[in-house]
Amino acid sequence: MSGEAFDVMVVGSCMTDLVSQAPRLPKAGETIHGQKFFIGFGGKGANQCIQAARLGAKTAMVCKVGEDFFGDNYIQNFKDNGVHTDFVGQTPDAATGTASIIVNDAGENAIVIVAGANMLLGGEELQGALLAVSRAKVLVCQLEICPQTSLRALRMAQENKVKTIFNPAPAIADLDAEFYTASDVFCCNESEAELLTGSSVANVEEARQAAQQLLKRGCGSVIITLGPQGCVVVKAQGLTSTLVQTTACATVDTTGAGDSFIGALAFYTAHYPTMPLEEMARRANRVAGVSVQAVGTQSSYPFKRDLPAELF
Repeated sequence: MSGEAFDVMVVGSCMTDLVSQAPRLPKAGETIHGQKFFIGFGGKGANQCIQAARLGAKTAMVCKVGEDFFGDNYIQNFKDNGVHTDFVGQTPDAATGTASIIVNDAGENAIVIVAGANMLLGGEELQGALLAVSRAKVLVCQLEICPQTSLRALRMAQENKVKTIFNPAPAIADLDAEFYTASDVFCCNESEAELLTGSSVANVEEARQAAQQLLKRGCGSVIITLGPQGCVVVKAQGLTSTLVQTTACATVDTTGAGDSFIGALAFYTAHYPTMPLEEMARRANRVAGVSVQAVGTQSSYPFKRDLPAELF
């Protein structure tokens, strides 16, 4: 199977989400009553892979989970969503990653992650996936695994002329400069852009300036997502930035919306390679806009059949 040609390959994280819904987020030292608890599937890498798969991309995940209940369930979840699991490894040396999430009535969230087995994904696993990566259309990486593993995967893709999408999340201030040059599309949200540039990104104009600053570091193009305001797109060959606005919708839960956007972007990049990046971002905004209208992370991600035909 390693010789198959995938539309989208994701090298990244798997997290089991432990989700509590409460009227508001608790203050330090405070205990409050919540209304509901559930266990779901998350992790930035897996989320992005699942969303791409649900839109119709042929996907494969390169990741590591524990030899435990959560790990077994996660592998089955990939299979249930049509994601190829040949490159999903299980280790006895660490537990499957977890994310403890609190969601308030406004749909805002606070998250604590314990990476676990995700941090054991390394060069050996990448080498095992090299043939598949070299034949893929798009490779997606984030920062919930060892950063050097992500960077090596991006370089591996570039060397084989595979399009790269990098999501620097969770953001780290001293990001290796090579991440920029290894990214055909560098996509982050406003808080990540603030940390990476050291400048405020509180509005569209500041996002434009931050995107230009990031572009100068060597990216092929930059997208900064701005939640309900849409996103700013800047391309290396263009001197101007474009604001891609989103459609207003009733927000229930924003958890995983950024990953839905990236997964959709990866799908459009693989399936419509000549489509302008701004149009890909507009459609990805629409997909992510559907995800915030339901509770949960992957459970809120739409399938192709749930979306208007004009998005395909």
